[in-house]
Amino acid sequence: MPILKIQHLEKRYGRIKAVDQLSLQIEKGQIFGLLGPNGSGKTTTLGIVLDVLKKDGGSYEWFEGQYGKNARRNIGALLETPNFYPYLSAEENLAIIAKIKRKPQADFKAILELVNLYERRHSPFHTYSLGMKQRLAIGAALVGDPEILILDEPSNGLDPNGISEVRKTIQRIAQADKTILMASHILDEVEKVCTHVAIIKRGRLLATGPVGAIINNEITVEAACVDNEKLRSVLKQFLGIKHFQEHSKYLVFQVAEDFDIATINQMAFQNQLTLNHLQARKKSLEAEFLEITG
Repeated sequence: MPILKIQHLEKRYGRIKAVDQLSLQIEKGQIFGLLGPNGSGKTTTLGIVLDVLKKDGGSYEWFEGQYGKNARRNIGALLETPNFYPYLSAEENLAIIAKIKRKPQADFKAILELVNLYERRHSPFHTYSLGMKQRLAIGAALVGDPEILILDEPSNGLDPNGISEVRKTIQRIAQADKTILMASHILDEVEKVCTHVAIIKRGRLLATGPVGAIINNEITVEAACVDNEKLRSVLKQFLGIKHFQEHSKYLVFQVAEDFDIATINQMAFQNQLTLNHLQARKKSLEAEFLEITG
């Protein structure tokens, strides 16, 4: 079932198109990454579908309209750093959030365990690290057991340890059968966390699909020996090797994902060539992102 359907969405600020004919569909159970550089329209898009900003064109629909005007009650969102009371504990702050959301029976224990803060549930908020504060903010968005969680740059400004903790938190939430829509400019985080991704630039959709489909499945191989020209002529006999690139120290080429890299070493040896360098690596989302966005 589509959780959110966006069709030809537009938002303009004077002559600038912040969102330009954007169409997306988020299905139940997906961890959907909205990926793009700063200023690409990610936050604007989230603001529109959360009724914080007014759209200038297009449409969007939550839950196929089954909740009518009450769709927002089934959405948990973290768009900006929320304001918590610094001298109140995590439990006390969540209790206030629950009252605001009219969800007095919220399971704070389950939420705090999910965001890995249960052991610090009685500690004042001001004693938390930045990563802990961000995880509590994610917990606040979970109050009321929403069907989808929307996170805008959840790892922004965190140190590596904080980024890792937030990533693990998002993965735990996804395992609890939640749909997640996450905007980010951090390519590595989207690649590690998301099941699906949409790449946008200047408000326009450039590519979308499962992360594994957006990433080129070909393997990039580097190989070298004393006589690279002879090695090149030998390797060109392979039907599965293509896209040779120039490099000062070694040959660079692509092979299929299931290609047996050991075959390269074997063929070189059969032609009296000894490899002094052989390395294979899968194309990363970063490389694909840079290629798509130009």
